[in-house]
Amino acid sequence: MALLILGEFAVGISRVWIKNILGVKAQNVMQQRILARLLRSEWRGREAMHSGDIINRLEQDVRTVVTFLTETLPSTLSTVAMFIGAFVYLLQMDVWLACITVAILPLFILVSRIYVAYMRKYTRKVRDTDSRIQSLLTETMQHRMLVKTMEANRQMLDRLAGTQQVLRQWVRRRTMFSVASNFFLNFGFSLGFLIAFLWGALRMSAGTLTFGGMTAFLQLVNRIQGPARELARLVPTFVSVFTATERLMELEEIPEELQGDPQPLPAPCGIRFDDVTFWYGGARHEVRGARCEDSPAAILNHFSFDFKPGSCTAIMGETGAGKTTLIRLLLALVKPQEGKVTIYSSSTSEAAKSSAQPTMNHALCTMNYELCTMNYELTPLHRCNFVYVPQGNTLLSGTLRENLLLGNPAATDAQMHEALSLACADFVAELPDGLNTRFSEQGGGLSEGQAQRIAIARALLRPGSILLLDEATSALDADTERKVLENILSDHRRTIIFVTHRTAVVDYCNQVLDIKVKSEE
Repeated sequence: MALLILGEFAVGISRVWIKNILGVKAQNVMQQRILARLLRSEWRGREAMHSGDIINRLEQDVRTVVTFLTETLPSTLSTVAMFIGAFVYLLQMDVWLACITVAILPLFILVSRIYVAYMRKYTRKVRDTDSRIQSLLTETMQHRMLVKTMEANRQMLDRLAGTQQVLRQWVRRRTMFSVASNFFLNFGFSLGFLIAFLWGALRMSAGTLTFGGMTAFLQLVNRIQGPARELARLVPTFVSVFTATERLMELEEIPEELQGDPQPLPAPCGIRFDDVTFWYGGARHEVRGARCEDSPAAILNHFSFDFKPGSCTAIMGETGAGKTTLIRLLLALVKPQEGKVTIYSSSTSEAAKSSAQPTMNHALCTMNYELCTMNYELTPLHRCNFVYVPQGNTLLSGTLRENLLLGNPAATDAQMHEALSLACADFVAELPDGLNTRFSEQGGGLSEGQAQRIAIARALLRPGSILLLDEATSALDADTERKVLENILSDHRRTIIFVTHRTAVVDYCNQVLDIKVKSEE
């Protein structure tokens, strides 16, 4: 008895340790693993899942799975052990009743399958609706300024209230089904205990069972029913973890990008589009000369262009012409359905010098320039050759230093100050904490122009030789914009691509790509 008591203390301490220490670690590891998988996944262009839904899965569903592993599963194992132990003792006292108890299990499993099917349906609806609520909350906070300026507070609150009402309806249905199921389950257990009692009474009247034996007999029946009841109460928990696992597996099903070591090319690099056609969605086909709803029009149709090494190109065009899609193709975020995008570099002088026959190689280069050009079909592995400055405010919460180190984790303070100087962000020197100045979300505390210049400096710290700027100077005044452009263009090792509506930028470019919306008859 003393050993059993000590064992119980040890099990209790172990459960607390598993729940609090190992549980947190398991939750952190699982979240890191899934987030890493999401960051490696393909970028679809039109994401099927809202960011709030993904966050809800990373938080709530991961917590459900970890709680099951660290709390529910150990409890289930101990409950099963109690059930088996009570059954063994009952088998020694009454073989027939023990066999009848086991024979009921298949019926219990059949009924539980029906129960689980309905519970999974209701639980899935509850979890999906809860994700929609978090998506709505996330989106509202992200666009709080828009909501305030549009005086749309009431509309957003009404949308939230409507979604919450749907959640309450599904919770009510699940609760009613659970209460009804528990009623029939408890009725079955009570009926089973009554049958066991009557069976014991009959044996006492026949003289085959003493009163003390019947007392022990009924206690064993109760010992069997107790774990069975506990297992029945755990069914909703099992259903919840099944649902959470399904939702997490949906994140795992998103295809991964091509994985491998980055493939940098010698500077400067060029990008060539050869007869590229791209559209969002599935396969595109024509039916009687008209596009179907599931057959989207091509954003780019048989598009060809060469961003030559060391060139400076301005991409212009009206809204909807395909400039954003072109950026995504350049960054290998999406792949064309037809045609090919190629990255190439003609800087092979070092390779020619190291060759065993430099004279012959030089002659080959003279006769055929293509032999001296490295051409690769563009993949995510070539993304290391790009320096990208997206439009808008893209600063993250944290210090200025942390934001700059996103461009180059190994950058020194001197390199960061040099990049800030090239981006005309000398105002950083006047900040009280300098590089350690802390910002709130989206660089709160800075003007749009200041945030834009820091984003440019962050990009300039990257070693890539293709600089892609998407309206990167839209928030700058004319003089600052001119200085920033002159500083950027002073590095002739880079191929520069501007996506812009500003004619002042065009003056600095040696070629212009004007994308037009295809007119439909």
